[in-house]
Amino acid sequence: MNKFCLITNRSKDADLELTNEIIKYMTLHQKDCVCIDREESYGNGSSAAITEKIGNDTDCILVLGGDGTIIQAADIVCELKIPILGINLGTLGFLADIERNQVWAALDCLFSDDYSIEERIMLRGVLINDKRQENLGVVLNDIVISRSNFSKIINISIYVNGELADSYRGDGVIVSTPTGSTGYSLSSGGPVVKPDADILVLTPICPHTLGARSIVISSNDSVRIQISENKIPDQEGAVAVLDGKLTKELTAGDSIHITKASEKTRMVKINHVEFFEVLRKKIGQGGEKR
Repeated sequence: MNKFCLITNRSKDADLELTNEIIKYMTLHQKDCVCIDREESYGNGSSAAITEKIGNDTDCILVLGGDGTIIQAADIVCELKIPILGINLGTLGFLADIERNQVWAALDCLFSDDYSIEERIMLRGVLINDKRQENLGVVLNDIVISRSNFSKIINISIYVNGELADSYRGDGVIVSTPTGSTGYSLSSGGPVVKPDADILVLTPICPHTLGARSIVISSNDSVRIQISENKIPDQEGAVAVLDGKLTKELTAGDSIHITKASEKTRMVKINHVEFFEVLRKKIGQGGEKR
């Protein structure tokens, strides 16, 4: 690899100290590097402007920050098909392959092409409203349909390939990829899924019933989340949140159509640490053998 893009989270890298050190190291090794400040570019620029700045000929995108920074970068640059290497500067860093003290060894591996690529499936969400359709975007982690009013629950109907799978009242539902299974879905009682699995997980959020549980389906299945009318008029307000970003306000009759996207996130793997080892260390599932 010879040409890189560095996306850095200024709140995680104070004064861009590590960012500037990486740029100097790349310059020393005669590598090209473009730097994007997440706070400035994501807030003020469009996705098209950011991808144009990165360029199609970039070999690798290095993301400095936590899981949120990595997910946000993946959602924006997925159409470029450029692999991403996450460098953890956050607290958990479950998606990051590299910790801060491993940066220089990792860069040497990239320079010598000593790495592998792991592909992660993504989701596409489409709003269906009064026979109109609106593309909401592509995400790596999850699409969440939840109530917008703190004191009211909503009526949810879940359809898989056009067939009613479940219907309940509650706070909402999470549709997650295997990557997203260790996020909000896990904290809501959903299963942990290996990132290379070709499935989707539908996890209810605080359902007002004993029967509603997570549903695991094929990634080739089509999901439709329908917001039904509430007993109290004008109290069925809901929102669609894509990878933590509030995307759309919903009302009764609206539905979100969710399918596996044609785009994929390509993650660079250098450490080759097994998934369950990362799970034990970073999420605390089980412990090391004594």
